[in-house]
Amino acid sequence: MKLLKTRKTYYLYNPNTLNYERIYPSAKDRFFIILKHLSTGVVFGIATFLIMMNFIDSPMESQLRKENKLLQTQYEVLSLRLTTALDVLDDIQQRDENLYRAIFQAEGIPSSIRKSGFGGSNRYEHLLSLSNPELVVSTTQKMDMLSKQLYIQSNSLEELIRMGKTQEERLKCIPAIQPISNKDLTRTASGYGMRMDPIYRTPRFHSGMDFSAKTGTDVYATGNGRITFAGWRQEYGNCIMIDHGFGYQTLYGHLSKFKVRVGQKVTRGEVIGLVGNTGKSTGSHLHYEVLVRGRHDNPAKYYFMDLTPEEYDRMIQLAENHGQVMD
Repeated sequence: MKLLKTRKTYYLYNPNTLNYERIYPSAKDRFFIILKHLSTGVVFGIATFLIMMNFIDSPMESQLRKENKLLQTQYEVLSLRLTTALDVLDDIQQRDENLYRAIFQAEGIPSSIRKSGFGGSNRYEHLLSLSNPELVVSTTQKMDMLSKQLYIQSNSLEELIRMGKTQEERLKCIPAIQPISNKDLTRTASGYGMRMDPIYRTPRFHSGMDFSAKTGTDVYATGNGRITFAGWRQEYGNCIMIDHGFGYQTLYGHLSKFKVRVGQKVTRGEVIGLVGNTGKSTGSHLHYEVLVRGRHDNPAKYYFMDLTPEEYDRMIQLAENHGQVMD
């Protein structure tokens, strides 16, 4: 049985006859009807396309969105791990500064160097165009800080290793005994710090220790080293200076006689001169100083190889005497 395709039939209601009467649209009318349907279809298609573009991801967009989310998660995890690593490194730095460098009496590394940042305000400007730039910049900064601090800490440990290899020689050079025979501590006259000037009667800083002794009493080198000065100095009178290496120097003032010459190497306990009363002095005594990397330090801290713990405590108490000095 064959179906016949029929043309669409149009009717119009006639109120006069109260009947639907068949009408025959013109070619123009049929054109506009077709155009209307086509326009409606086009508009609907465009609307559907826009909705899909804005609210429905394509497979590629969906994959990229997942990858971006994964990258953000990885950045967050990396940021946390870097924070943990920086905390661990900070603990190592504290041990390095307060334990290892203290053992070797090495000069500390200032925090301004350990924690210094990177120059240039535009260093991370190229990262600001990325998605979630705050997280990316923060993580990159932590990585840069970790890299720089690890480099500084690595150099510090290499320095300590070198010092450890020379520790035996270093121990021989540290000024670690008293400069005159003073086992009973009765020759301790005045210590390091603010004292009363014996001539001007005004407070002033005393950069060493005074030991009262008779003229001609032996004066000993307190550590291995080389004589760098043996002559007259204002206020010190006849004076000897020894460079012990490793940043240590010692000075012996108001001597009556020299037993060494400039350039001579000496060992700990060797007689280098005799006590006297030369220069700015109010009596026969030895003025003794310890310098560490060019700065004066309290000599009482360096008698640990010459005294028992009890004697050392007694020496510290005597050195804290705030009375008058002899020079």
